[in-house]
Amino acid sequence: MVKQYFVYILTSHKNTVLYTGITNNLIKRVWQHKNSFVSSFTSKYKVNKLVYFEEYQTPYDAIAREKQIKSGSRKKKIELIESLNPNWEDLYKEII
Repeated sequence: MVKQYFVYILTSHKNTVLYTGITNNLIKRVWQHKNSFVSSFTSKYKVNKLVYFEEYQTPYDAIAREKQIKSGSRKKKIELIESLNPNWEDLYKEII
């Protein structure tokens, strides 16, 4: 079985806060964010709408990409999101 790793971006209901993360189980991780499973930045600011994700075969590639996205400006993150999801739809329903 091939492991998959995901880099993802979540936002708040009004698309004001952006959060970038990494996981090997995207469905479970987004569910945890949506249900405030852990007390964290995302639960505090109600950041639970999946607006972008990428898939990788190795954790090293995913971590490198996460760092690249996190180091970019807000403008770059918005451009990235809008390149694949121009209406900022919640993609969670597409992955479950």
